Amino acid sequence: MTQAETSWSAVVLGGGDPGDAFAAAHGVSVKPLIELDGSPMAAHVLRALRDSGRVRRVLYVGPTTPDIEALTDGRVTDHGTLLSNLEAGVEALRATGLPPGERVMVVTADIPMLSAQAVRDVLDTAPADAGLIYPVVRREVCEAQYPGVKRTYARLRDGTFTGGNLFLLDPALIGQFLPRLRALLAARKTPLRLAGIVGPGVLLGLLTGRLTVAALERRVSELLGVRACALVTPHASIGTDVDKDADLELARQHLSRQS
Repeated sequence: MTQAETSWSAVVLGGGDPGDAFAAAHGVSVKPLIELDGSPMAAHVLRALRDSGRVRRVLYVGPTTPDIEALTDGRVTDHGTLLSNLEAGVEALRATGLPPGERVMVVTADIPMLSAQAVRDVLDTAPADAGLIYPVVRREVCEAQYPGVKRTYARLRDGTFTGGNLFLLDPALIGQFLPRLRALLAARKTPLRLAGIVGPGVLLGLLTGRLTVAALERRVSELLGVRACALVTPHASIGTDVDKDADLELARQHLSRQS
C-alpha cells in the first residue's frame, strides 16, 4: 500500500485553558473559537483536512460551534491537557472502530493557515514504518513564507527548525509510548531532570547546535520504544500557530490574500 492509499483519521485538539487571557480578550472560552475571516479559527483547520481528500474521519476534542460540528464526525469532551485530549481522542476513534492499518493524524486547532495541500504532502511523504512522525519546518522557510513571524527554534547541525503543530501516529502503539512521552514533557522545563532522561550528551548537543536530526531521532526512538521520525516539510503553516494578536493579524492577512 502506498502512502496515498493509506487510510487516515484525524483528532483535532480544540481544548484549552479556561483562564486563557488571549481567548478571553476575544470573547470566547478557548482560543480555537476566536473568529477569523467569518469562521472560528478551528473551522479553517477542519476545512483543510476535509479538502485534502486524505482524511476519512475527524474527531474534535473541545467545545464546538455549529460551524465546527458541520465539519466533524464527532466530539470528545476537553480533558484539560494536550496529552489527555490526545489520548481521549484516539481512544474515541478506536472505540468506534479503526480499520486494520489505519493511522491517525493529530492536529491542534490553532493553525488556521493550514492548507489542504500541506495535509496531503505530509500524509503522502510520511514513512510507513514509523510509529510516531513529527513534521518540522526550517527557520528560513518560516521567515520566507511569513516575513516577521516569531517562532521558537531549535538549532541542530542540519539547520534551525521549529516544530509542527501536527503529528502522525500508529494508534496501535499509543499505549506503548504515551507514558514515556508524558514523562519527557513533564521534565522539559527542568534541565537536570531532562538530562537524566535524554542523557547529558544529547542535551548538550542540542544546546550547542551540534546534534543532528538523525541522532535526535535515534534517541527519541529509544526513549519512546517506537520508531520516531522528524519529517522536514516546506509548509510553514504547519509550524505557525496563533497565540497572540500579532499571529491573528498575520493569519487574517494570509487568508485575505488567499481568498
